[in-house]
Amino acid sequence: MANLDAVVAIIGAGPIGLELALALKRAEVDYIQFDAKQIGYTISWFPPQTRFFSSNERIAIAGNPVMTDDQGKCTREHYLGYLRGIVQQFGLRVRTYEPIVNIQQEGDQFVLTSRPNSGEQTYRVQKLVLATGGTDHPRVLNVPGENLPHVSHYFTDPHQYFGRKVLIVGGKNSAVESALRCYQAGASVSFSYRRSGLRERSIKYWLLPEINGYFKSGAITPYFSTCVKEILPDRVLLTDGISLECGTTAREVQADFVLLLIGYEADMTLCRLAGVELIGSGQIPRFDPLTMQTNVPGVYVAGTAVGGTQDKYEVFIENCHVHVDRIVASLTGAPPPEAPAPFERPES
Repeated sequence: MANLDAVVAIIGAGPIGLELALALKRAEVDYIQFDAKQIGYTISWFPPQTRFFSSNERIAIAGNPVMTDDQGKCTREHYLGYLRGIVQQFGLRVRTYEPIVNIQQEGDQFVLTSRPNSGEQTYRVQKLVLATGGTDHPRVLNVPGENLPHVSHYFTDPHQYFGRKVLIVGGKNSAVESALRCYQAGASVSFSYRRSGLRERSIKYWLLPEINGYFKSGAITPYFSTCVKEILPDRVLLTDGISLECGTTAREVQADFVLLLIGYEADMTLCRLAGVELIGSGQIPRFDPLTMQTNVPGVYVAGTAVGGTQDKYEVFIENCHVHVDRIVASLTGAPPPEAPAPFERPES
């Protein structure tokens, strides 16, 4: 067989991918790491100054504490700086902006094809870890007008909505936080959610009383039990009912901007290319929870990718750290680590 470029390839350079790279380096396991974008890319498109739900010790990696000026929860900006510091401090090698576009197995080796700006490259490795994350692209409604220029599936800077009418569609953290920040930036905010009300377990505990207070006062106008039927340049047609099929009465909501914050989905393409079996509509990869090895010998999954496309999010940074220990143990022949004691209440 041809010579190896590395023993292990890690695809993905989010927090768990970086934590695994550092663990392999400490274990003196030769590795190579890729990311289609920049390190921590998913986190980079959080809105400015977004605070994590998890407390700092739960998102710290490889025993390196996350320290904030106010001892509060970490912001997007602080955590991205923390990840950059981890890479620099420990000399981690990450091939950023080098997407993997093909995976082939040849005997006991995997041949990876990447496509950076400089042209296609190939690499040979013995083992492969897919740490590709769980929120690669937004869910869509598939309704008329969804692609209009004033419609977005991402919330960026609330300043752009100052003095304008904004309709926010969704019912979990991203929608609630965006509604609050747009209102506080001087926007006129409406809120559409297909359920009859917000669910406590889906919302950060410090946001729920605030948003409910604004609903009650009328500062933010809620339209519960409604679905988007059509988006027009200056307004949105909503139906009463939890789905378009059962909705009957149409109502119009004026909107200069529409934010469709209904969640995000994983891209499981690389799992398919590697031959990993995906289970159910959530496309959950089949793997051994003691080793994180999939049904394909030599292919592992780590981080939020293990949850596939999550409808109810149960896999976060904070409960994925153990994946690193399990993979390193499997690769080095050590016994699998014991499961960590569960947190009393997962914060994410």
